[in-house]
Amino acid sequence: MTEFWLISAPGEKTCQQTWDKMSMATAHINNLSTNHKFNIPDLKVGTLDILVGLSDELAKLDAFVESVMRKVAQYMADVLEDTRDKVQENLLANGVDLVTYITRFQWDMAKYPIKQPLKNISEIISKQVSQIDNDLKVRASAYNSLKGNLQSLERKSVGSLMSRSLADIVKKDDFILDSEYLTTLLVVVQKTSYADWQKTYETLAEMVVPRSTELLFEDQDSGLFSVTLFRKAVDVFKHKARENKFIVRDFQYNEEEMKADKEEMNRLSTDKKKQFGPLVRWLKVNFSEAFIAWIHIKALRVFTESVLRYGLPVNFQAMLLQPSKKNVKKLREVLQDLYKHLDSSATIIDASMDIPGLNLSQQEYYPYVYYKIECNLLDFK
Repeated sequence: MTEFWLISAPGEKTCQQTWDKMSMATAHINNLSTNHKFNIPDLKVGTLDILVGLSDELAKLDAFVESVMRKVAQYMADVLEDTRDKVQENLLANGVDLVTYITRFQWDMAKYPIKQPLKNISEIISKQVSQIDNDLKVRASAYNSLKGNLQSLERKSVGSLMSRSLADIVKKDDFILDSEYLTTLLVVVQKTSYADWQKTYETLAEMVVPRSTELLFEDQDSGLFSVTLFRKAVDVFKHKARENKFIVRDFQYNEEEMKADKEEMNRLSTDKKKQFGPLVRWLKVNFSEAFIAWIHIKALRVFTESVLRYGLPVNFQAMLLQPSKKNVKKLREVLQDLYKHLDSSATIIDASMDIPGLNLSQQEYYPYVYYKIECNLLDFK
């Protein structure tokens, strides 16, 4: 499972005892979870009023940072296109996989100085992640626009003969050019109607050049035929062709235009390749930054909530549990038994239960401090 439970309980005589007791009940006896100590440094507590206000702000910030981090991860999957299976190996935090980072979490003193008040640290994180969010919008918009233009040109060169570009199919020799009287039309004919076409095309209008039709290209359903006729017969020919379910394509052979389209496609393709490397690097770096910020918020929330619940002086042990999939329910029950004395009113309330008049802000409530960390960040369709 890539789900972790970040919990805290008040220190017994020592915090080590709290840890030992929890580990004994969950890991050693029942093998319900894999556990790690979660190291939170001595942060500045501030006043109770500030902590209460901060508790709400951190909940909002937690949701915001998680959403930005998931956006970056999902966009990386979009950018990597055919190599989406490589996404997971690019989603790293400080150069290590996410599970390793969480289980060996160390507070980043340089980024988030612990001498600062808690509110300042949360503001540093908020500013940093808002910047990532804004930059992502700008970069994604530029890359998506480029990709969209390229795809629209590429789409023109595939698909049925009724709609696709004919520029890469026909050659100059297929046309009569620079004639005052004669012109060449291109006609799409269903494969089942080839015999009809050969029988009737010369009679669809006056002044069609006999034996002038040639099959230039075929796809699954149709063929593209050329036919030469006098310019003044074109309108009648088109009309009669349509009545016989032969589709005349509106196409003028123009070398300059075709060359320009090809060059535009090459330019867009080159630009996309040029932007791809730097964009993936930016996404890797900023995913890491956002993920690290997110885990620091979790640490701030555990610290704030633990002080609010267990009081001063600061004396609690933060612990990270990775539940084994089959034992989630059992693990909850064991933790409930272990900590129910902390809050007798805290029967287990699950946020998925709809209890009228009770708003839990989508967060389950237990007698111990609890936050979930979900490391499976990609929702592949």
